[in-house]
Amino acid sequence: MSEYLFTYGTLKPGHAPDEIAPAIGKLTPIGTGFVHGLLYDLGDYPGAVLDPTSQRRISGTIFKLSGDPSVLEQLDEYEGFDPKAPKSSLFVRTLHSVALPSGQALKCWIYVYNRRPEPERILESGIFTRNAI
Repeated sequence: MSEYLFTYGTLKPGHAPDEIAPAIGKLTPIGTGFVHGLLYDLGDYPGAVLDPTSQRRISGTIFKLSGDPSVLEQLDEYEGFDPKAPKSSLFVRTLHSVALPSGQALKCWIYVYNRRPEPERILESGIFTRNAI
């Protein structure tokens, strides 16, 4: 199991709503990174669709997970991910390689959007900000 989490939306520092902020506060930010794919505007939050062949990048923050397993459970619940029913989950938590500024890569958990997004809702910058939504 990975010890790291890649966040690109409402789990990023400064973006976490009150309901999940205590869980995020238990994580240690270790830096930035990116994955290849598309980032979509879903209204109140973004959704990532990974595509290793894409030239587009989704930028985000990497956290070191705490040793408390309940934190990941809280994050799963917030993201609408049910490990027992991934096909019906809004997001799916998956392990994926995240590129670091150094050129190295780190295996991280990432929440991937589990629906078919509308193509006109792409966030061209690949960066989520409250102003982008």
